[in-house]
Amino acid sequence: MMYCSNCGTNVPDGQPFCTNCGRPMGGGHQQPQGAPPPPPSPFGGGFNSPTVPITGPAGMECAPWATRVIGYIIDSLMVMVVVFALYAVAGIIFGASFGLGRMVGSDGISGLGGLGCCCTLSIFPVSFLIVGVYNRVILVSQRGYSIGQGVVKIKVVDSNGQLLSQQTAGIRLLAQVGLGFIPLLGLIDLLWPLWDPAKQTLHDKAVGSFVVMNQ
Repeated sequence: MMYCSNCGTNVPDGQPFCTNCGRPMGGGHQQPQGAPPPPPSPFGGGFNSPTVPITGPAGMECAPWATRVIGYIIDSLMVMVVVFALYAVAGIIFGASFGLGRMVGSDGISGLGGLGCCCTLSIFPVSFLIVGVYNRVILVSQRGYSIGQGVVKIKVVDSNGQLLSQQTAGIRLLAQVGLGFIPLLGLIDLLWPLWDPAKQTLHDKAVGSFVVMNQ
């Protein structure tokens, strides 16, 4: 008698696939005499062992959750660099305008500096949109991965193992941003691959995409 290393189900000797979860046995693991099989995971196969890679579309290995998070952090840091750079430029321009207006007694120039304070509020969403469209739509559709994903050697594919179209990549980005606006749902989306059998996030499921290792 063998047992499945994924779900703990007892499988008859010689059975090529687990009768419960369908995972290939690969010769299986012989259950020690008198030793109980490991209990099944309460998450239906989630929190998969790093020694047992999960296979995605076209036989590709799904990217580990930690690797995806590192890529996400790198992409997010890029947005923050752009935001800080634009804030610095806007502060210099509008601060100088406000100071010049005070010096020459021009309310118009001073008003321009005050208007700049209001304009700076839009820098973050505009930066996120610009960087997101280029990094997570154009690059992902053209080469399969954003800058951060390229650093950690993962890529985004569809259910056939092909690159996403720009439209699909755009919908995927909008789904991710939309989930982030709902309290706690953005965090749940980020954590979802931990217990999902296919290691997909919610925004992956929205368009049927998978994040796999880029060999």
